[in-house]
Amino acid sequence: MKAIGYIKNLPITDAASLTDIELAQPIATGKDLLVKIKAIAVNPVDCKIRANVPSADDNYKVIGWDAVGEVVATGELVTEFKAGDVVYYAGDLNRQGSNAEYQLVDERLVGHKPKSLSDAEAAALPLTTITAWELLFEHLNIVQLPVGSTDTSNDVILVIGAAGGVGSILIQLAKTLTGATVIGTASRESSQAWVKTLGADYVIDHTQPLGPQIEALGVGQVSHVASLNSTGSYFETYIELLKPFGKIAMIDDPATPLDVMKMKPKSLSLHIEFMYARSMFQAGDMFEQGRLLTAVANLVDQGNIKTTIGKHLGKINATNLKLAHETLESGRSIGKIVLEGF
Repeated sequence: MKAIGYIKNLPITDAASLTDIELAQPIATGKDLLVKIKAIAVNPVDCKIRANVPSADDNYKVIGWDAVGEVVATGELVTEFKAGDVVYYAGDLNRQGSNAEYQLVDERLVGHKPKSLSDAEAAALPLTTITAWELLFEHLNIVQLPVGSTDTSNDVILVIGAAGGVGSILIQLAKTLTGATVIGTASRESSQAWVKTLGADYVIDHTQPLGPQIEALGVGQVSHVASLNSTGSYFETYIELLKPFGKIAMIDDPATPLDVMKMKPKSLSLHIEFMYARSMFQAGDMFEQGRLLTAVANLVDQGNIKTTIGKHLGKINATNLKLAHETLESGRSIGKIVLEGF
């Protein structure tokens, strides 16, 4: 089967950083599905793994953790899916990724693809959807409301880096399933416009002091922070902005340690969202990821959530994947980058 992989950790400008290769097609056993890949999305984690995690025993490592595809075979323990089902998922960091014609994935991590979206549109959603859902409802403990509820709450969620992949779906989930006020941050005119179309109640500029901008909104103190990038730079600002017993949930990796004891006077809490924790440690509730993906697929098909696709770069090959990595590493992408077909 065709695939794109690497052996050495190299800058994306190096010709060998990602290469077109041929590998044996895997065989499904146990709870695994064998999925024929139709479309993928590229995420910052792809860049981090490519640059820092070596291949094993000089064998090619295949990365990629966002996929849409058709189930073509199932392991003997599979109960929820059958050949012919079209699915979407983010997979497992410990296994070969989706930058290949075929991939094995545990059925508990898989959801049915939204019927109303194209393959490329759906591929933009899994990783960021899981991250945003777990951050909102499992870490920040925002109360989830039925779709269409007119109830409001006193929750004020500040979303740092709202125009990125996770922010783009998190805002939609918050506006669809909670009564919270959502403040997104974005600095460029294009990214601010994107965040507004996603439903944020307010958009502020994170290159300017946050406190005066939020105070001018008249929405009260921030109760929750979704810190999607630059946590180290904003950490002390979060502490100033948050009301007592407020919560911070982060997904990035600050370069220097955070002084968490500064949170003590307000009894604040800090949460770290890592959506691969369930698959990496074979958690007893791995099925929650498949469940939430199917739930979000239903929200999409009902017209409540839209795809966060930003740029379609064409076929799945080394040349286009390198361009995707370069774009992500520039830090200026809006929405998700997708590729489709071999």
